[in-house]
Amino acid sequence: MKKNSKPKKRGFKLSFAMLVIPVALIVAILVFKFIMGNPDNFQGNNPHNAALPGNYYGIIYKGGFIVPILMTLLLIVFTFIVERIIAIGKGTGTGDVTEFVQDIKLLLEKNNIEGAKEVCNEQKGSVANVVRSVLEKYQQLEKDTTLVKDQKLTALQQEVEEATSLELPALEQNLVVLATITSLGTLMGLLGTVLGMIRAFGALANAGAPDSVALAQGISEALVNTAFGIATAAIALVFYNVFTTRIDKLTYSIDEAGFSLVQSYATNHV
Repeated sequence: MKKNSKPKKRGFKLSFAMLVIPVALIVAILVFKFIMGNPDNFQGNNPHNAALPGNYYGIIYKGGFIVPILMTLLLIVFTFIVERIIAIGKGTGTGDVTEFVQDIKLLLEKNNIEGAKEVCNEQKGSVANVVRSVLEKYQQLEKDTTLVKDQKLTALQQEVEEATSLELPALEQNLVVLATITSLGTLMGLLGTVLGMIRAFGALANAGAPDSVALAQGISEALVNTAFGIATAAIALVFYNVFTTRIDKLTYSIDEAGFSLVQSYATNHV
C-alpha cells in the first residue's frame, strides 16, 4: 500500500540582514529629504541655497545623494552592533565563562558528570551547550561495550568538534556585514569626496568670477561625505574587532573544556 504523504511546503524566509538593509535605506532617505532637507535649514527657505550658519542639518544635506547611502550604512552598522551584542551576550551565558570552565574541570576531576551537567544548565550559552552535549556523549560511551578506549576517545573528540561547529555560526552571523561596511563606508565617502571636488573645480572653471555658491556646495559635499564615510567605517571596524575578540575567547573556552573532557575520560577509563 502506498502511504499518502503530503509534500512539505517550502517557503521563503527573509533573513534579518535582508530585512534591515531596505528598512535602513528607506529611513535614511526619509530623514535626508524631510529633516535635513527641510527648507527652514537653508537661507531664503530654499534647499538650493546655502545652509544657514551653524545649521548642521543643512550642511549635511549639501553633501548630496551619497549622504543617504552613507546614512544607510551607518544605520545598518548600529543595528548589527545591537544585534551582535544581544546574540554574543546570550552565547556567553549567565556567568563568567572562565569560571565556568574551571568549575567543569574540577567536577571532571571528581568524575561528577551529573554535577557538571547541572552547572551547564545554570550557565547556558554556547560554551555550556557544547559541554553539555559532550557530557551526554561521555555518558553514552561509558555504557557502550562495543568500542575500545581509543575509539571512544575519537568519538568524544568528534562530538566536541560537531557541537562546536553548530554553535559558532550563530556567534559569527552577520559579522561579515560589519566587515564589508568597514571598507564600503570608506569607499563611498571617497566617492562623495571626488564628486564634491569635481563640482568645486567646475565652479572655479567658470569664465569670469567663480560661482561662489557652487564652489562652497562642492567643498561642503566633499567634506561631509569624507567625514561620514570615515566615521561609519571606523565604528564598524572597532565593533567588528570587539566582537571577533569575544568570539575568539568563547572558542578558546570551548576548546579548553572539550580537551578537559577528553582527558578526563582517558584518565578515568584505563
